[in-house]
Order: sequence, then C-alpha cells, then structure tokens
Amino acid sequence: MIRTVFAATVAAAVAIGVCAAAAQEDPIKARKALMKANGAAAKSGADMVKGDQPFDMAAVHKIFATFEDAAAKMPALFPDSSKSEANSPEADDFSPKPQVWEDMADFKARFVKLDADAKAADASVKDLDSFKAAFGNIGKNDCGGCHETYRAKKS
Repeated sequence: MIRTVFAATVAAAVAIGVCAAAAQEDPIKARKALMKANGAAAKSGADMVKGDQPFDMAAVHKIFATFEDAAAKMPALFPDSSKSEANSPEADDFSPKPQVWEDMADFKARFVKLDADAKAADASVKDLDSFKAAFGNIGKNDCGGCHETYRAKKS
C-alpha cells in the first residue's frame, strides 16, 4: 500500500514537473493555449447570452474556472525571453504588444483583477440574467480592457 501511494506521488510530481518544464520551455505556446481556452469559454458564454445555447450552471462554472485558471497562469508566461514575439512577422491575434513588458506591473494586476472578478461572478450567478450581467462585465472590463491595451491585432 505504501509503495503504491509513493509511486503515485512520484508519478504526479514527475507529471507536474514535465508540465512546468514544458511551460518554461515554450511560454508562447502555453499562453496561446490558455487564451484559446478563454476564447472557447467566452464563445460558450456568449452563446448562452444570445440564447443559442441553453443556460447551464455547470457550463457557467466551467467558463469562470477557465478564466481563473488563465488568470493564475498567464503572468508567469511572459518572460523577457519572449519579447521578440511582439514584433515577429509570425505574430497573430494572440500575440502581445511590446507594452506588456513596458508596464508589466499593470499587466499582471489585470490578471489579479480577472481572477477576483471571475471568482465573484461564479459565486454570484444564480440564473441567466445574473450570468448576463457578470459575464458582460468580465468581457468588457477585464478581457476587453486588457486586449485593447496589450494584444496585437494582426487582422
């Protein structure tokens, strides 16, 4: 029994280490994956707001959890070594502007705010109307404000 628990603990530690190493090796790929997940969550939320998808509390919790996950991980995914992406010819709609590194304190503070807002929204949503209000506020104030300042739009 002890060997099984030890083996599972070691396996989990190795898996966490591999994931952390992968994120450190390629922060650009990791942050794009998180932003794509945020985009998919936002689309699901927008579909609920528009009535194209039925309101579903489990889906609501998943949307806000996705935002919280990104908010927790994103600040560490913008090391100085990834600055070159901002001016790269391969830049895409998920690429950052140079302002990220010029005002890193504000940039990171926005993720703290997104995390707090997503947690508060998740706790406050009880029905479609409260979801519309909470989801709209996050989209406008957190996502939209950060993207306006820090996201390079190629198209």
